[in-house]
Order: sequence, then structure tokens, then C-alpha cells
Amino acid sequence: MATETPPPVTPGVPLPTADEFTAVQQSADFGELRRAHRSFAFPLTLAFIAWYLLYVLLSNYAGGFMGTKVAGNVNVALVLGLAQFLTTFLIAWWYARHAAAKLDPRARAIKSRMEGAE
Repeated sequence: MATETPPPVTPGVPLPTADEFTAVQQSADFGELRRAHRSFAFPLTLAFIAWYLLYVLLSNYAGGFMGTKVAGNVNVALVLGLAQFLTTFLIAWWYARHAAAKLDPRARAIKSRMEGAE
């Protein structure tokens, strides 16, 4: 992926060459990092999309069910709609915890190795 923005430069730390980037990309450590990310992000993304589509389909084709009163003027549609927001925030929180525990340490190790700290 090409970009016009140059990479950040740390004084005294030489930038890795394209061959070094390619070697790291093909390393087992980088493969584990990608697997750790994908095994979390992809299933959760698919589950959230399915949950969202269920809400949309229920809204379109199950009007009677969605209009069922839960308490006062609060109906099932409102509860499920608010649950969409709650789900979004929970997923973001869960991903932040997952990244801090599983992804960031691996990424830092790869970065320090590329910068020659190891």
C-alpha cells in the first residue's frame, strides 16, 4: 500500500529497508500477530453484522413483534435499537482489552526487533 506520508523518524534509529519489512512480514511472529487479530476481529465483525441485519429484518418484516410494549411507551424495537449502541461500545471495549493483552506486546516485540533493539 503506497502512501505519500513518510514514516515517522526516530533520531538515531535507521529506517528498515524494504527487504527487512518483507522478511518480517513473512516471519512466524508476524503471522501469529495477524492470526491473533483476525481470529478476534473477523468472527466478532460477522456476529455484529448478523445482529444488525436481524434488527433491520425484524423492523421491516416483524412490525407486530417490534411494536410489542415492554414498559410504558418502550417497545421491543426501542430496546433492540438501544442494544445496538450498547453492543458497539462493548465490542470496542473488548477489542481494546484484547489488543492490549494479545496484540500490542507482539507488535512491540516485532517493532523493537526491526529497530535493532534486540
